[in-house]
Amino acid sequence: MLNILSHRTYRHLFAAQVIALIGTGLATVALGLLAFDLAGDSAGMVLGTALAIKMVAYVGVAPVAAAFADRLPRRTMLVTLDLVRAGVALSLPFVSRIWEVYVLIFVLQAASAAFTPTFQATIPDVLPQEKDYTKALSLSRLAYDMESLISPMLAAALLTVIGFHDLFAGTVVGFLASAALVVSVVLPAHPATKHRGVWERTTRGLRIYLATPRLRGLLAVNAAVAAAGSIVFVNTVVIVQARLGLTPSAVAWALASFGAGSMVAALILPRLLEKLPDRSVMLAGIGLMVGGMFAGVLVDGYTSLVALWFVLGLTYSIAQTPSGRLLRRSSHPEDRPALFAAQFALSHACWLLFYPLAGWLGARHGMAVSFAVLGGAGAVAFWIAATIWPHRDPEVIQHEHPELPGGHAHGAIATGDGVRHAHPFVIDDHHPHWPRESR
Repeated sequence: MLNILSHRTYRHLFAAQVIALIGTGLATVALGLLAFDLAGDSAGMVLGTALAIKMVAYVGVAPVAAAFADRLPRRTMLVTLDLVRAGVALSLPFVSRIWEVYVLIFVLQAASAAFTPTFQATIPDVLPQEKDYTKALSLSRLAYDMESLISPMLAAALLTVIGFHDLFAGTVVGFLASAALVVSVVLPAHPATKHRGVWERTTRGLRIYLATPRLRGLLAVNAAVAAAGSIVFVNTVVIVQARLGLTPSAVAWALASFGAGSMVAALILPRLLEKLPDRSVMLAGIGLMVGGMFAGVLVDGYTSLVALWFVLGLTYSIAQTPSGRLLRRSSHPEDRPALFAAQFALSHACWLLFYPLAGWLGARHGMAVSFAVLGGAGAVAFWIAATIWPHRDPEVIQHEHPELPGGHAHGAIATGDGVRHAHPFVIDDHHPHWPRESR
């Protein structure tokens, strides 16, 4: 898997991703401490509001940013957004009011909502071979998991010698280093695109997404992943400290178990996806994940919780990581930024739904009910994904264009009703609807 790092452009982009993630992790720790410094016992409310602002920015900004992404050179756009994020991180230590935190968090997350889909859509063009791209997806998953382990430990070590305000300096350095690494490579240019209005560009990714059966299935997968992930990220501290009466370090180890499971999945996925189709792998992942959520009703001790979190981390990664392959298969290069932005917005809309639901269920009705209800939601999502994502999902589909005259440049075979041909099928201007016979 590591052999793709011999590709210089990808190596620099991957390094930029890792460094920026670590910087973001340091900012997450520092933000929690800043919230406590400003709000005291109300820090949880401040952080909850900041998290909601983050998700709203992700859902609302990503499609709009994608509409303008093809108007700027990719490298210029990515570097500019890294510099904006560095500027926000540089400003955070100087805030003295809670509303200032909210404003800066919105700007920071809006920049991230524009940066991340553009970055993700660039990788398939840098690594056009599917085998290489699959390895890149697994490395990206590993980077996220390693960040969740390394950043808190690094922050804890740094806090022994510096104040929490100085952690934001690490975030600034991370974003500046990311910008420098992006500057150091030449990125593929945006493919030529047809001139479109702002509204059409803003909604294009969403229209392609919802018109593609495999991507409608992916949306259901996103919902199942968010349901399981919300239990872990929202309720781990409640289960470990309030219910089991253990220490904060036990919370960290439980979350580390989840991350370890995800890392194991990332390591095995490239070979697994060489042998099995994406649909089988992802549905198996959410099926096992739903089983784990229902098993959570029976968790009665720390050892069983850690084991369950490992299983949920494993299945979380199996279900989520191949999504980039589906987006790549389902779009022309010029439409990838818009489609990745649609995935970014829709997947975070699922988190925006399940984060508060997991917290409310756990607080009002207990963990058993939370596991059961969210497990039920995951089961419904599994059924929807299996139903609307066709079992037979070929890339090349034979189809007809009854609206086109015979001999049209788009056609290959003239028929009485128009033209018929076969090619890798994606939703575009010539193909606004999925062929009925392929469903």
